[in-house]
Amino acid sequence: MSEAAPKAAPTTVTAPSGHAATLKGALWMLGSLTSLALMAIGGRELAGHLTTFQIMFWRSVFSLIIIASLLSHFGWGQVRTSALRVHATRSVFHFSAQFGWFYAIGVIPLVEVFALEFTTPIWLAVLAALILKERLTPVRIVSVVVGFVGVLVILRPGMSAISIGSLAALGAAVGYAVTHVTTRFLALRDPPLCILFYMTAIQMPLGLAPALVGWRWPGLADWPWLVALGTASMTAHYTLTRAMQLVEATVAAPMNFLRLPLIAAVGYIFYGENLELWVGVGAALICVAIFFNIRDAGRR
Repeated sequence: MSEAAPKAAPTTVTAPSGHAATLKGALWMLGSLTSLALMAIGGRELAGHLTTFQIMFWRSVFSLIIIASLLSHFGWGQVRTSALRVHATRSVFHFSAQFGWFYAIGVIPLVEVFALEFTTPIWLAVLAALILKERLTPVRIVSVVVGFVGVLVILRPGMSAISIGSLAALGAAVGYAVTHVTTRFLALRDPPLCILFYMTAIQMPLGLAPALVGWRWPGLADWPWLVALGTASMTAHYTLTRAMQLVEATVAAPMNFLRLPLIAAVGYIFYGENLELWVGVGAALICVAIFFNIRDAGRR
């Protein structure tokens, strides 16, 4: 016998504070980082077989199947929202950012994609202060700067030229900054399943029309990657939303710097991309920045 549908979620979610909340937020962000690394692998494996829009369309299809199954179990009442326009804005910006990200994944090294994407906290710091009225403490500003310096140290050997793929990754960073801000806004009002439902429901038709141009059906070997991509997309956003309920956007986002050493290892192990000494130096700077950012959040 199925469980009774739970009551509709309250209009406001109270975000816990203190060291415990910061630690829990960090653990949820770790789940998001792992999911995003899996998405990068899936995107790279599919890049030679499907167009970027086709990859995004199938990702949305499998993600929507997963989220619909969860809502059928936990109750469709969770999709009630008073912020539909914000959901739509978030979905469009995220869709645009994802296009740039998946395109870049297929044409430039994984480390370069993630390094250029890490301009996101720079854009985010400004947007969060202007829109969410979050406080930019001196420690936060320094942590973002130090973390970005770490990114530049790792990226230094590849800074001789800027390709279309690099520009796509930078454009994705701007889109992700808007996504982080709107996620924080929505996470304090709607449950994670609500945010995920509207994201997939809006992005699937957005991806279908351009995907039909030069349509190709996935091959037999592509389907497992598409399922993994759809699943990782859901877990990445779910864990990110949970993190945003516990910590402010300017605390959660700099933790994404950890993705750089992680994806450098993935690129080296699976694709033979060179792992430079500078990766270790930059990763050390990134870890220092994250430590002081989390410490500052816990004290406040």
